[in-house]
Amino acid sequence: MTVELDAQYRQLREECGLLVRERGFVDVVGPDGAEYLQGQLTNDVEALTVGEGQYAALLDRKGHMQADLRVLRVGEEAILLDTEPATHAAVLRHLTMYSIGRDVQVLDANAERAAISLIGPRAVEIAGTPALPEFANTATVIAGVEVVAVGTRDGIDLLLPAAERERVVGALTDAGAVEVSPEAVEILRVEAGVPRFGAEMDAATMPAEAAIVEDAVSFTKGCYIGQETVARLHYKGKPNRHLRGLRLSGAAAPGAPLRLGDKEVGTLGGSVVSPALGPIGLAIVRREAGPGAELAVGEDGVTAEVVALPFG
Repeated sequence: MTVELDAQYRQLREECGLLVRERGFVDVVGPDGAEYLQGQLTNDVEALTVGEGQYAALLDRKGHMQADLRVLRVGEEAILLDTEPATHAAVLRHLTMYSIGRDVQVLDANAERAAISLIGPRAVEIAGTPALPEFANTATVIAGVEVVAVGTRDGIDLLLPAAERERVVGALTDAGAVEVSPEAVEILRVEAGVPRFGAEMDAATMPAEAAIVEDAVSFTKGCYIGQETVARLHYKGKPNRHLRGLRLSGAAAPGAPLRLGDKEVGTLGGSVVSPALGPIGLAIVRREAGPGAELAVGEDGVTAEVVALPFG
């Protein structure tokens, strides 16, 4: 942990840090937009009113995740989706392919949209927006630029025209935000036990394994791709793998294999050195690697105690 990274961590915890996010954006517009997404995504899109949002996943027919997304209803006939950059192309391709015959347009919005996260107790003050519940969104103006403000777990996200990004960043730093690195923000994510696609989750992951069912899945809506498998596992089965926290004996690189005795039980996902908790990580591991188990991490002698989330 460098002094600089430690200072950024304190900024995020005590004041307000600013991070320009890399995200993948898709716009779904038209009168059939919500109905269309209802049959594609895991959550109840049709229940959203303007200004509301939710977390959801796009699955394959066997219930494996293809992407996770934030779904924001920004207008009566306008829904904004944002996802990890690595899954943007798959989301765009899938939603474009199955939209034929519906009064809906699926548009690639990557080139024209940017995302800025304000994180910390002063985020709302610096954004100049009301305090927003997670996923709630509202239109506002910052430095003369029209933006969409979105509530997050730790502050406010601002979605804005890409061409105006530097102008808005300048106004926010003038107001007291301090730019921070992705590495500093990653510490907060791992501390909170929040899985990320591309770190802990991938195309072999099911929602129950990543512990996102409560937030991302509706069991009262109609059918969607992969629903049967997700519902069967929820009501009748037990996942073979679970998202767990790891208390590490030392720093370890993401991607390192995790072994319980001679058996490989998973792969290390996000791994950080937290100023508050020391070396910690997240991983989706096999059921037998339950809380209290000790795992070998990679080949360098690092060990990990498996713990339930959130970290205590």
